[in-house]
Amino acid sequence: MKKNMGSADRIIRFLLAAVFAWLYFGGIVTGTFGIVLVVLGAVFVLTSLVSFCPLYTLVGLNSCPAKRS
Repeated sequence: MKKNMGSADRIIRFLLAAVFAWLYFGGIVTGTFGIVLVVLGAVFVLTSLVSFCPLYTLVGLNSCPAKRS
């Protein structure tokens, strides 16, 4: 897998995952919507850790900075 996520994108995803977890485990959001948020948060954490987003590949996005030669 080629990295396609920059640092800012990874940090934002991780922070969103933390907010989703706080909302669910704090009892603020419950039910099906809460479970969807937890799953989405898990996907955000996973993609942040590996610096690769499959959706970015499908739509042709890349937030990684250009490598210098």
